[in-house]
Amino acid sequence: MARDNYSYKKHQKELARKKKQEEKKQSKLDKKNIQAKGDIALTDGNIAAPAQDPGQVSNGDVTAI
Repeated sequence: MARDNYSYKKHQKELARKKKQEEKKQSKLDKKNIQAKGDIALTDGNIAAPAQDPGQVSNGDVTAI
């Protein structure tokens, strides 16, 4: 009867683990880059600023008492 090659199985398992970690790292970087591009677009002026809440007062509307 043939013996199992445990070192080969272990090596394959390590390769799979490293590949999964690399994919996870890449997806996190992609998510971060998409978020950064969204922030740049907002500050670029091409996209309108979000509306303020009705209860929120802007600096120009402050009245002295």
